[in-house]
Amino acid sequence: MNSTTQAFTASLGRLLLAALFLLSGAAKLGAPAGTLAYIAASGMPFPTLGYLGALGVELGLASLLVLGLATRWVALAMAAFAVVTALIFHSGLGDQNQFIQFFKNIAIAGGLLQVAAFGGGRWSVDGWLVQRRQGVVVR
Repeated sequence: MNSTTQAFTASLGRLLLAALFLLSGAAKLGAPAGTLAYIAASGMPFPTLGYLGALGVELGLASLLVLGLATRWVALAMAAFAVVTALIFHSGLGDQNQFIQFFKNIAIAGGLLQVAAFGGGRWSVDGWLVQRRQGVVVR
């Protein structure tokens, strides 16, 4: 894979991973009462804090992932969030839908761990900062 294709693929991968979080965060923002009720029904303490934390990850960290800013740390935090939400909200593996949702979250965490391992790529804020420090001209 040439460097341009690799840079494009890394950027597209970040965008596609972030899209799920951004859409979920927007839905939570649009229906706070339903989201808070769902969180409370799960038995989680402090549903409002959980709601705000979810918004922070799904809107805030996902936006940073799209930009490729602090990409490795953002991806690690989002991977942890995906695993924790799988364990809390989708642990009823006897239900086929919950089984699928659980492993969807686990697969997303795997993708995010790949981003954490390899970084945001050349077409990211992180990549731009590295190139700038090294005096590389980006074309």
